[in-house]
Amino acid sequence: MGRETEKNTELQKVEENIGVVQIADDVVAMIASLAATEVDGVSAMVGNITNELMSKVGMKSLTKGVRVDVLEGNVTVDLALTMEYGYNIPATCQKVQGKVKAAIENMTGLTCTDVNIRIAGIKVK
Repeated sequence: MGRETEKNTELQKVEENIGVVQIADDVVAMIASLAATEVDGVSAMVGNITNELMSKVGMKSLTKGVRVDVLEGNVTVDLALTMEYGYNIPATCQKVQGKVKAAIENMTGLTCTDVNIRIAGIKVK
């Protein structure tokens, strides 16, 4: 499968010349954001609204706190998270890294090389 890179879009050419699949970086960022917020202990993405308000405001705000770089089929993800008080930070981050990597690779077919996490705050109930 040949690949070409454009700004903000990863192009994957299908070998049988059926057509081209384009995956925007924002889509990869949204996948990463949704996967990260599914992990217990993650309160929210920094600059993001809570999951209950997503449907009212729109999905575009999900990508706040996420930076994605796609280069030649390899994805690097930088996440800024707010954690819930009482959770083990290293263990929770390890779960987030695994879940984000798996979600991106399963849904896009791209290779996720790095998932970097910055803890920007702690939410106290």
